[in-house]
Amino acid sequence: MAQPAEKPDVFQAIADPTRREVLLMLIDKELPISEITAHFPISRTAVVKHLLVLENARLISGRKAGREKRYRMNPEPLAEVSQWLAYAERFWSNKLSMLQHLVEHDDKKQP
Repeated sequence: MAQPAEKPDVFQAIADPTRREVLLMLIDKELPISEITAHFPISRTAVVKHLLVLENARLISGRKAGREKRYRMNPEPLAEVSQWLAYAERFWSNKLSMLQHLVEHDDKKQP
């Protein structure tokens, strides 16, 4: 029986600072791999590996244009990150409100 395809891990893809920088570069423009590579002090091979991780997470897409490959950002998978952050924000807001209440309540007890 065939295994179901694993869901791409967007969180793992954006965990690396190089990949986050690539995403920032591609926010509103399409760039060739040569321009992306020129931006980093690492080898072209290393950049290609980062691009593959982003592609596997569906955060970017690449297309052949003549002899080069050009990449553009696909922001839809970041919705999962946004939803998680919204939950985390509510959690911390609630915890901070409880702390504020405890501190204010404790201050009223002291003479």
